[in-house]
Amino acid sequence: MNDILSNSLSMTTPAMMFPVISLLLLAYANRYLTLPNRVRNLFDSYQTTAEENVFLQITSLRYGLTLIRKMQVSGVSSLLFCVVVVFFVFVGFPIMANIIFAIILLLMMVSLVISVIELNASNEALNILLSKMEDYRKLRNES
Repeated sequence: MNDILSNSLSMTTPAMMFPVISLLLLAYANRYLTLPNRVRNLFDSYQTTAEENVFLQITSLRYGLTLIRKMQVSGVSSLLFCVVVVFFVFVGFPIMANIIFAIILLLMMVSLVISVIELNASNEALNILLSKMEDYRKLRNES
C-alpha cells in the first residue's frame, strides 16, 4: 500500500483530466438544458388534459433532473480536486496528490454511473410517451 501512495504523479496526469472533465460537464449541462422546456410543455399539457401518462413523464423527468444535478456535483467536485492535485504536486506532497487523485477517479466513476441511471430514467419518460402513442394507434385501427 505504501508503494502505491509513494508513486508520484507528474503534473501532466491530473492536467489531462481538465479537458475530459470539462467536456463531460458540458454534456451534462446540455442534458440539463433540454429538460426544463420539456417539463414546462408537459406541465402545460397536464393542466389542460390531466392525463396520467403526462404526470408519469413529469415524475420521471423530475427524477432525471435530480440525477443530472448529482452528476454535475460529482463532475465539478472532481474538477476542483484536480486543481488541488496539481497544487499538491507543485508544492511537493506526492502522497496527498495520489490520495486526492484516487478521489477524483472515484468521483468520475460515480458521475458516470449516475449518468447511466439518468439515461434509463429519461428513456422511461420516452417509453411512457411511446406507449401512449401505441395506444392511440390501436384505438384508431380498431375504429
